[in-house]
Amino acid sequence: MTISLSAVHVFTDDPDASLAFYRDALGLELRNEVANDGFRWLTLSTAEQPEVEIVLSQPHAGRSQEDGDALAAMLAKGELPGLLFRASDLDAAFEKVQASGNAEILQEPTDQFWGVRDAAFRDPAGNMVRISQA
Repeated sequence: MTISLSAVHVFTDDPDASLAFYRDALGLELRNEVANDGFRWLTLSTAEQPEVEIVLSQPHAGRSQEDGDALAAMLAKGELPGLLFRASDLDAAFEKVQASGNAEILQEPTDQFWGVRDAAFRDPAGNMVRISQA
């Protein structure tokens, strides 16, 4: 038996802004866009790992009002789990994200004490994103 990762959910309060960030600033490819009951979700992946998709979805999609409100509040505070990426050229990736103008830069490329060199920022919805040098 084998098990592999197929998708990771990332919440967004503005699917268009998040799509522009992940597609244009990070270079992910849009795979699917589905509308359902007044909401929509989008799936994106990298050319190098097309089998692993990031699913951008809205906090209230498919949830009760109470649960959607709770997720939206956590998203607004930047308290939801983030994403970790690797790049063959961290500096170039960082410059592209910085030039996009739609990310909050939290940390420029830095050598960490645990042995990795990485950068950190928040996507348009406030999710933490880190990119490390591959």
